Amino acid sequence: MTNPQWTEVDDYFTDTIAPADDALTAALADSTAAGLPEIAVAPNQGKLLQLLARMQGARNILEIGTLGGYSTIWLARALPADGRLVTLEYDPAHADVARANIARAGLDKIVEVRTGAALDSLPQLEAEGAGPFDLVFIDADKVNNPHYVTWALKLSRPGTVIIVDNVVRNGRIATPHPDDPAITGTRDMFDLVAREPRLDATAFQTVGTKGYDGLLLARVTA
Repeated sequence: MTNPQWTEVDDYFTDTIAPADDALTAALADSTAAGLPEIAVAPNQGKLLQLLARMQGARNILEIGTLGGYSTIWLARALPADGRLVTLEYDPAHADVARANIARAGLDKIVEVRTGAALDSLPQLEAEGAGPFDLVFIDADKVNNPHYVTWALKLSRPGTVIIVDNVVRNGRIATPHPDDPAITGTRDMFDLVAREPRLDATAFQTVGTKGYDGLLLARVTA
């Protein structure tokens, strides 16, 4: 579901207050050239992630779902020089593109791209004592959203912010769709968040260059 006016407004916002630079433009171009799906966050959404990380005072960020590293760059730019961002990518080819994009942006010293299934990498992070993370951005396979939020909680502290992308599913999230694992996984995630006393959360719908979608935003309270 798209609307030309949504794109026009997004372009105005981006050009006015969230302009791209060479590293971000090249990250998108190289991702497209490598055949990655064009599902990265929109520029103004990337800026939103960056602002949330800065307002959080984040020093340690976890991203689940790297793709070509576009959102990774936005988030990593919010970190101090001694900060750290760990991003998890299932596809080795995608991870290679992301590493090149991150290095070109000058962020390879504070960003680590780990390859493999996130549900394998997350227990490893716990075993290494990598947390607690100050902010977790989840933008991976939607069927595993409840598992990713569970792990985000394990690797969090009181005050950690958890963001989950693509939760509206073109408006279909409001009713069960047993034939769509992405919707089922996302609805299961909402059920988990609703009954989890350690999470204070909301969700909202968005429109723009990425069509009709939305985000879940949660804060760990205990």
